[in-house]
Amino acid sequence: MINKYVAMGLGALIALAPVAALAQEQVAQAAPATTPDTSMAAPTTGHTGSHRGHQRRKGNTAAHRARASAHHMHKMRTAPAAPAEAPKS
Repeated sequence: MINKYVAMGLGALIALAPVAALAQEQVAQAAPATTPDTSMAAPTTGHTGSHRGHQRRKGNTAAHRARASAHHMHKMRTAPAAPAEAPKS
């Protein structure tokens, strides 16, 4: 039984090896070499935000998520049951 699975795995490996090689070749052609100057984004200059602002946005996001979840649950609880479809034969 195990021999059957080993044989199937080796067969799949042999069958799919050219596909993997072709995909690696296409990726190498699609991504040209970049110079070190353009490979990384420039560092930001100046103030990028505060802890206080982050906490405020995080609280608003949590409140919105809770409101949306409660709204969804209310709709699910009050929605009429969908009619069941007749089995197709």
